[in-house]
Amino acid sequence: MKGTYIFLADGFEISEALTTVDMLRRGGVNVKTVSIYSDRIVTSSNRIPVIADMSFGEFKAATSFGPCLPSDVMIFPGGMPGSSNLAAFGKLMDIMRQHYSEGGTVAAICAAPAVVLSLLPEISGKRMTCYDGFEEKLTEKGAEYVKEGVVADGNMITGRGPGWAVQFGLKILEHIRGGEIAAKVKAGLML
Repeated sequence: MKGTYIFLADGFEISEALTTVDMLRRGGVNVKTVSIYSDRIVTSSNRIPVIADMSFGEFKAATSFGPCLPSDVMIFPGGMPGSSNLAAFGKLMDIMRQHYSEGGTVAAICAAPAVVLSLLPEISGKRMTCYDGFEEKLTEKGAEYVKEGVVADGNMITGRGPGWAVQFGLKILEHIRGGEIAAKVKAGLML
């Protein structure tokens, strides 16, 4: 899958999703929000409706699938039941598995590292973080849980929770466009 996409399901954590999109767009990344439904409207865990850039059908029709680069990123925000809704959508999980196995990057924050990324067979041995209380889902699959705000291990980036959304977005930006661009965006935010 070519490009950078953030996938939204009903019950997603709005701050994690939209802050990540904001950081990436500030850094010049053409990230697209994708509803996993046939409709573009997705409702956050706090009952805030958001209009995604594209529905899942539009994503499938407009996206180039095939060999990936590490700069091609699939992003999964947390929130419950948003993370569970993402994980239950088999077509998306199949794309994620193929994307990661072909060299693409996956990024998830909050509950999503444990609920979504744990479906990847390749997490064994990976350093990962997640929302407190979800660690066991990672460790039982062989991942090394690290209680840090943001953890990058190869083509996998994980964030701990909503309070780390800015740093999570900046880490993805650094992965895609480099440290200089990420530092410029960070400085513009006065961080």
